[in-house]
Amino acid sequence: MAPAALGAVAVGAVLTALALKGGGGLQLGPLTVDEIVIDLVSGALCAAAVLVTGGTRRAWGVVTLGLFGLLLFVTGVSILWSVQPSDSWLEANRTLSWLAVFAAGIALVRLAPRRWDSLLGGVLIAALVIAGYGLATKVFPSLDANEVYARLRAPFGYWNAVGLSAALAVPCCLWLGARRDGHAALGAIAYPATGLLVLTVLLSYSRGALLALAVGCAFWFALVPLRLRGAAVLIAGGGGAALVAVWCFSQDSLSKDQVPLDLRASAGHELGILLIALVLLLGAAGLFIGFARARRAPGPRLRHRAGVALLVCVALVPVGVAAGLTQTQRGLGGSISHGWNQLTNPHAQGTLTNDPSRLTAVGSVRARYWNEALKILRDNKLTGVGAGGYATVRPRYREDTLDVRHAHGYVVQTAADLGALGLAASLALFVGWLLAAGRATALFGPARRSPYTPERVGLLTLFSVVVVFGVHSLVDWTWFTPATAIVAMLCAGWLAGRGPLLERADAAAAPPRSLRDALRRAPLVAGAAAAVAVALAASWTAWQPQRSVSTGNDALAAIEGGNMAHARSLALRAHDQNPLSVDPYFDLAAVEQAGHRMDQARRAFQQAVQLQPSNPSTWLNLAQFELSAGRPRAALADLGPALYLDPHSPAGQQTYLQAARAAAQAQAAPAK
Repeated sequence: MAPAALGAVAVGAVLTALALKGGGGLQLGPLTVDEIVIDLVSGALCAAAVLVTGGTRRAWGVVTLGLFGLLLFVTGVSILWSVQPSDSWLEANRTLSWLAVFAAGIALVRLAPRRWDSLLGGVLIAALVIAGYGLATKVFPSLDANEVYARLRAPFGYWNAVGLSAALAVPCCLWLGARRDGHAALGAIAYPATGLLVLTVLLSYSRGALLALAVGCAFWFALVPLRLRGAAVLIAGGGGAALVAVWCFSQDSLSKDQVPLDLRASAGHELGILLIALVLLLGAAGLFIGFARARRAPGPRLRHRAGVALLVCVALVPVGVAAGLTQTQRGLGGSISHGWNQLTNPHAQGTLTNDPSRLTAVGSVRARYWNEALKILRDNKLTGVGAGGYATVRPRYREDTLDVRHAHGYVVQTAADLGALGLAASLALFVGWLLAAGRATALFGPARRSPYTPERVGLLTLFSVVVVFGVHSLVDWTWFTPATAIVAMLCAGWLAGRGPLLERADAAAAPPRSLRDALRRAPLVAGAAAAVAVALAASWTAWQPQRSVSTGNDALAAIEGGNMAHARSLALRAHDQNPLSVDPYFDLAAVEQAGHRMDQARRAFQQAVQLQPSNPSTWLNLAQFELSAGRPRAALADLGPALYLDPHSPAGQQTYLQAARAAAQAQAAPAK
């Protein structure tokens, strides 16, 4: 197997494993495993890069890495003022792991500067495996028999993450099918791959993924001169996917929720036949186009005419949309005004359903989440409420009973969590990376007229992948999902560490040294040792929250066995492992209640309140304990802060009614 293909398979296997293990990024156990693996592997790569290439060429990307470290610092230090310090610790661990992936990208471009094609191939392989698994659950619904939604959300449990994972790899398909080097048969793979990826985006009903895909492809076509080649891939693959999607949307068994398994299986098998036909036809089309192009390439006049025709077709799209809007009851102006109101007004009426119609709908509940995030920023302008604190503070500002953990947008989430400090650090990182990526791809400066070598086209494709991720991050919590964030950070790190395009990637003041020679240089050994030490410390830090949860579960299990002393010891150990979390206090309270030590149990609930006084759940748990202990007046006193922090809480309101009723009965009892 060729080195490039072997590298692509290796990268694809690693990305796939991390994606499937990490899932949606909200389960602490799988996420912890991903973080530990990422920290250790990235540390090893950085150490190797320091030993082998340290001092042989300029350390490109270090400034951008430092700006990423600044964002990590702001995230970590927010624990000091966070309303939910345990969540801030988790977000610091997550940010540290994404920084580690970014550093790994910088290390890889130094260790294997000519293998940018392996990175692109690996991203494509991982996306195809993920998309293939998701589509397989539609063809064979028994693979996910408990699924009740028609929207494609396997394997992450979140449809937008599935759609984005597929969208990230479409620029890689454009590169694979449009490149001038390489065998035509390999380029033909891009056609069915594009069809499967676009179909995955459509079946996820993810408008954000479609928007990000459109912007990323527009970026690629605007900067890469292989437009007609790329257009052939996108038109053929996207058109085939659209036809299959339209058929799926017309089948109730595939487009409606709560469909019995046997009906989904019958329609799924038909979908499987269509997928096989799609792959075969697009593969044949790719081979035909590739060999025809190799045999007789179109002349300048034909390319010019085709280009003009494509531009006209693109320009006619908004014209057609406008013409269609003029035929509606509201007319063109009224339709635009209504759509803008539905999109931006947090109080707009109407809800979206989980069916294909949402792909053409304009309304969104994100305006509500963004409005609440901006209100949080208004009250905490400089520092925010601490990383991950949006979910805890939002109930104070909400006007509904929805439990939402994220503001669905990086900018608004960062504004609420980290305030002006976080926004400034994020902006500095964005500008720093943009300058580094522009330097690597020669987007500006004296090198912008450089020839479009295969590497430059590949680097622009990596840039397009990051653009897709960035656009989607503006409208969703993309960075929480390992499958999407890792791909984007790895590509971004490669671009940051590449250096100027005019400088050969493997150029150096001296050739890369052997490991034996490197070990003789004390500064290099010290640098490599520091990278390993940081990786070990990061892994240990990432492990502690999950370790505390596991110990707390053992404490609850010990209660079942009747060993109260051991259960109490485990609960205290869980607190030592994660002193920022209130869960060990709740576990300790359960132990004390099981041992009929009510004063100690009350003390544990009170300690949880003292640790997180701005968390409505700590006050509510204390109030519910007081009510169960026969102290309704104390419960009412604790419910005051609980309902102030979360006035629309159904559990809080119900507990208040129970406590008020019990207090009234207790007051009436002596009178009788």
